[in-house]
Amino acid sequence: MKKLIALAVFALVLTSCGNEKKETKKKIHAVSTEVKKTTEEAKKTEEVKEVAEVKSEAAKGKELFTSKGCVACHQVDTKVVGPALKNIAKTYADKKGNIFDFLRGKSNAIVDTDPAQVAIMKANITGMLKDMKDDEIKAVVDYITSTAK
Repeated sequence: MKKLIALAVFALVLTSCGNEKKETKKKIHAVSTEVKKTTEEAKKTEEVKEVAEVKSEAAKGKELFTSKGCVACHQVDTKVVGPALKNIAKTYADKKGNIFDFLRGKSNAIVDTDPAQVAIMKANITGMLKDMKDDEIKAVVDYITSTAK
């Protein structure tokens, strides 16, 4: 009888340990799932912040583009004196060009290569853009590239 009671107690202990293990596993799974959700939400939040920063830089670039007088020759959809911004953005993307380098006078024009047009733009680069800081030029580039989207 003592052996039977001991065996029953042992069975209860094993059963309760098994239940505790199951509960522990459930808790671990629940915590793991919550951590995964939180991590995914954090990544989404970071992505949203990055998009907002890019939009913010493009807005800053648009303001600079306008205040520096670039709009006198360039419109978003229409060629005025210089090519449309959408055309510039698309051409630079297709040809893997660097708008920043062009605006800094470090590379040749790849959109409108007519010598008269190039001369006008070079004069503007050495005049209006020379005093702009790199982060300002980058913002203008962000604005130009945003017009293609």
